[in-house]
Amino acid sequence: MARAPRNEIRLDAPKGLRSSVRSIRRAPASRDRFGRFTEWIARAMGTPWFLLGLTLFVILWIGWNTYGPLALRFDSVDIGFVALTLVLSLQASYAAPLILLAQNRQDDRDRVQIEQDRQRSERNLADTEYLAREVVALRLALKDMASKDFIRAELRSLLEELDRDRADQPEHDGPERRRG
Repeated sequence: MARAPRNEIRLDAPKGLRSSVRSIRRAPASRDRFGRFTEWIARAMGTPWFLLGLTLFVILWIGWNTYGPLALRFDSVDIGFVALTLVLSLQASYAAPLILLAQNRQDDRDRVQIEQDRQRSERNLADTEYLAREVVALRLALKDMASKDFIRAELRSLLEELDRDRADQPEHDGPERRRG
């Protein structure tokens, strides 16, 4: 019996049991995880707590390196806190692309939402047009139907006609029959 090639999709085995190179790679899951991480960073950096924490960090850094024990200072006031500048620059250099990635993900979600809204609007418009056509058809059908007033008028005219017919017939038909 010949073996099936490795890259051929097997339909006789459940998806979980199929072995393929694609199932080994987990790029979409890790990409999504990274995307969620960038969104978390962007949300966290936009909060007052982050700004308060960063301000406290800078104040502690400057305070320690200005008033702390000389032997334990790691950044110099004389050269303008170069290490602090580097740390803040590094933080900014990572923050900007992460925020842009999160913004791109949000743009993609917005684009999908706009497309879904457009499709929903088209369906609603089609439904509304259909219902409007149905209402017009019902109005036209009702226009052809006899109303209560029309039926009453017709019945009155029939009763009047019957009364006239009775009045026009000779009354001797009834008693002559009794004699005969």
